[in-house]
Amino acid sequence: MGKLSTHVLDTANGCPAAGMQVTLLRLLPEGGTQELRRLTLDADGRGGGPLLEGDALQAGRYRLVFSVAPYFRARGTELPAVPFIDEVPLDFGIADPASHYHVPLLVSPWSYSTYRGS
Repeated sequence: MGKLSTHVLDTANGCPAAGMQVTLLRLLPEGGTQELRRLTLDADGRGGGPLLEGDALQAGRYRLVFSVAPYFRARGTELPAVPFIDEVPLDFGIADPASHYHVPLLVSPWSYSTYRGS
C-alpha cells in the first residue's frame, strides 16, 4: 500500500520542527488546488503518520506548504517584519500510488533543502 509522509528538521537549532504547521494540497489538472489536510508536526517533526495512504493516495501533482516564519517566531527567533523565508511550498508528483513517497524538509530562517526520502 502506498503512502505519503513528511519530516521537518530545524537546521538552525539542530532539532525536529515540532509545532510547525503544514498544509497538503492537490494541484488540480484544470488549475487551482484542493486542500486535503492541515496538520501540526509532532515532537519528532513528523505528521504523526501518513499524510495520505491507500486509496486516498492517487497519481498526480501535490503541494506541501510549510509555515516556516511562524514556526521560527514561535521559537523566539527574531525575524524581520518581512522574513526572508515565510512559507516553503514544495510541489511534487506522485507517479506510482503503490509506492512510498517521503518528502523531508531541512530548514532554517535563511535556507531550505528537500529530496525524495525513503
